[in-house]
Amino acid sequence: MFATLFGLATSLGFGAEQVTAGLNFLFGVPEPDLTMILLIVSITIIALGSVMMGLDGGVKRLSELNMILALLLLAFVIVVGRTVAIFSGFFDGLIGYGANVLPLSNFIGREDLDFMHGWTTFYWAWWISWSPFVGMFIARVSRGRTVREFVTCVLIVPTPACVLWMAAFGGTAIEQNITDGYTGVTDTISAWTPELSLFKMLEPLPMAGLLSFIGIVLVIDTITASGKTDAPVAQRVFWCTFEGLIAIALLMGGGLGSLQAAAIATGFPFAIVLVLMVYCTWKGLSAERKAMG
Repeated sequence: MFATLFGLATSLGFGAEQVTAGLNFLFGVPEPDLTMILLIVSITIIALGSVMMGLDGGVKRLSELNMILALLLLAFVIVVGRTVAIFSGFFDGLIGYGANVLPLSNFIGREDLDFMHGWTTFYWAWWISWSPFVGMFIARVSRGRTVREFVTCVLIVPTPACVLWMAAFGGTAIEQNITDGYTGVTDTISAWTPELSLFKMLEPLPMAGLLSFIGIVLVIDTITASGKTDAPVAQRVFWCTFEGLIAIALLMGGGLGSLQAAAIATGFPFAIVLVLMVYCTWKGLSAERKAMG
């Protein structure tokens, strides 16, 4: 429960920071704490409406809208951006992922401590903190599928999709810097404002304003597409509200650093639970196979 709660609150906090930065970039909306608080409150209300409508009425529609917007944005960047470089980066990324996923998953002997703590450890813990929530949601919508179908669709298919996403957006930003000398994205990294990187990357592309607005909507839609179903109304209201309050407290209490610390603090202990769950799943499948003859 705590792993899921703080994992979602971390995502909500990051999303609020990115949306606030996007609104400031597009419309000049100020970026004080009040703006982020109002955003979190608004997003929490949308998420509450989604879970009140149930899996088919709210969650499914938000998820479908999220996927459509993401695919449209991805396709536009691929077509209008550096298409050849993007696909070249995609295949290089697949090869690099296969070669480095195990070495970079091992903390023993690592010398790149900044990368290990800022990326490997943090994202590892953040995604683990999401795993109970996402795992139960995917299991619900996958009822009737075989274990082989489930593993293929959940583990194998998303990997190249993620690599393509990184190649399109990250690769475009790299090409903008190397080929065109455009430093918009690198400036956000130097200034420790990564929440602006997406919008700076889109700025040189055609219809940059529309693309940035779609990016803002996509961030909001992603973090409001909740998967809680069949819970009492009072329980849904409580957890949605509590989640928003935690996100506000973390942002006000330390911003990015506190969000990362919360994800790591709740994700790491749950990693031990996941290892036990893997063993239990293996035991359960083995027993079922024996029972079937």
